[in-house]
Amino acid sequence: MSSFYQHTGNTLLANELLLRLQDTISIKMMSTNQQPPKLPLRDLLDSSEDYNNICIPLYIALIKGNWKSANVILSKQEKLVRCSITENWETALHIAVSVQNISCVEELLNIMKEEDLELQNKDGNTVLSFAASAGNRTLTEMLVNANENLLNIPNGRNMMPLHMATIFRKHDTMEYLYANSPKMADEDGWTDVTRRWFLTECIDADFCHVALKVLNDHPELGLNEKVLEALARRPKAYDDRDSQFSWRKSFSGEYAKQKKKDSDAMELLRKIWKEITKMPREHILKGKEGKYSPQVLFDAAEMGNTEFLVEIISQCPDLMWTVNANKQTIFHVAVSHRHERIYNLLHEIGSMKDMIAVHVDTEGNNILHLAGMEPKNYNGLHHIRGDVFKMQWELLWFKDLRGGRGRPTPRTFRPVVLYMYEVEAMVPFSYRQQMNNDGETPHELFTKNHKKLASTVEIWMKQTATQCIVVAALIATIVFGVAFTIPGGYDQTSGFPTFMGKEIFIAFVISDAISLIFSAVSILVFLSVLTSGYDEQDFLKSLSQKLVLGLATLFLSVLTMLAAFSLSFFVLYHSKLIWVPIVISIVAVVPVVLYTIFYGSLMDVYHLYHSSYGYKYIFESKQQLLYQNPKY
Repeated sequence: MSSFYQHTGNTLLANELLLRLQDTISIKMMSTNQQPPKLPLRDLLDSSEDYNNICIPLYIALIKGNWKSANVILSKQEKLVRCSITENWETALHIAVSVQNISCVEELLNIMKEEDLELQNKDGNTVLSFAASAGNRTLTEMLVNANENLLNIPNGRNMMPLHMATIFRKHDTMEYLYANSPKMADEDGWTDVTRRWFLTECIDADFCHVALKVLNDHPELGLNEKVLEALARRPKAYDDRDSQFSWRKSFSGEYAKQKKKDSDAMELLRKIWKEITKMPREHILKGKEGKYSPQVLFDAAEMGNTEFLVEIISQCPDLMWTVNANKQTIFHVAVSHRHERIYNLLHEIGSMKDMIAVHVDTEGNNILHLAGMEPKNYNGLHHIRGDVFKMQWELLWFKDLRGGRGRPTPRTFRPVVLYMYEVEAMVPFSYRQQMNNDGETPHELFTKNHKKLASTVEIWMKQTATQCIVVAALIATIVFGVAFTIPGGYDQTSGFPTFMGKEIFIAFVISDAISLIFSAVSILVFLSVLTSGYDEQDFLKSLSQKLVLGLATLFLSVLTMLAAFSLSFFVLYHSKLIWVPIVISIVAVVPVVLYTIFYGSLMDVYHLYHSSYGYKYIFESKQQLLYQNPKY
């Protein structure tokens, strides 16, 4: 396999995938009954002269797709098509397939015997394994039509070509190979182990519709902890619309409106869990080696897979009390990874949530301590853009938006003061001051872990405010001066503007005035950012809202300034040369487009609005998830 990707120039991908295969494929897959590989002749490699005069020129010709030169070499000896021409024992056909040269492959198929196609390289890969890995369906169909036996020849790792297409995420090719591998029967070389590994890889590759077909054909494959683990770690697979559930949809109601049907992954989960529920109660709660492990609950909590947990807990509520090796429940893990939808499930279990709130792990941390720590994975919080909103997000987790309103903020705890917090509202008062094994309270832990982030936010906000003030002041200076140096000047007799009676002139004056006002507002807003005390309440609400307001008014001031600039030319050339102001107006749009491109991620209006004004609804989900009617 590595040789194939060396031919295509992707050696890094080859190394990465080979390492992954070594970690994921069980040693049990190496069957003792596996047929010995059909190896090509090594005659050319044993002779330096033949290697230099035949192998290298033939290899170069095939890599370049020069069939004329390749045919001249191959026509010298009939056996050359069965000889390896590389140290990894690839034949000429291996090389042609690896570079995906269809014309050379067609010519080679015409001069090769059917059994010659079954030759394998040093890694045991046939030419079909190469085509499947590359995801070239045309080549795959050509090879299968030439020799159907290629479908069932595994490589040295006992992987069929179907495995190769799956692990390399080649959906179209995988669909074709699966359709031509009916039920992956034992007589075709498949075993329960290889079928189960294929099922797991289909889930990992988001080919759940194929995985569902496999499970329907082989129901026994579902009772395996690796399959359930794969489902637990793929939250995206449960959403056919787009991607992982977005936090901002949780309070907009968009999620409930769009979710119309169950995904293939959910159907898979229900089929598997239905079989697990037939196991003895003890096995469901504690697991059974090789078939099911409660660890999948914590995998799902870590990945934010709410649908997975809801489905399982709805059918077996006792599992919510399961703890991992650190004696943490799924809700503790959810708080550590900042998955608010899983955390919100606590509000659906009544007073039982109080017992979970006071539960302590092996390090003496209660759930409030975990809220005070940094998230286990900031990269997973894809909806949080920039340190400002990361700090706000952290405070949202810690702060109780209801109990904390209107309370004074002690200045001594600047810049990240802690008073009442979201998770804290659920924890009894005595536990809010509880120390962990390191002698730290949740408040102290939050302050220590977020001190650097708070400092970074303060520096960034001040730098941004300073730069924006300069731009806003420059705009204000320009438009203020224009107000007194109007196009056309003034009438020397009356002292009024020359074009005062023109509607286009009135539009120019209004645009100029609006630009001045917006730039002045922007200056004032960013000045308030510079003079902010950077207290906890500022990080939670004020700073983000000022950032939105300041950038919005600055953008509008730029927009109206350019509008005034364009209108001034219409005032001057309204009677003649009208094409001049039209061209200038079109060109004036360029700065607006550039501003949108350069600051597009920051000026995502929808995101900024909900970050600044919609945060209060994050922990107030109205959607009932648990204990709905099962949909088996």
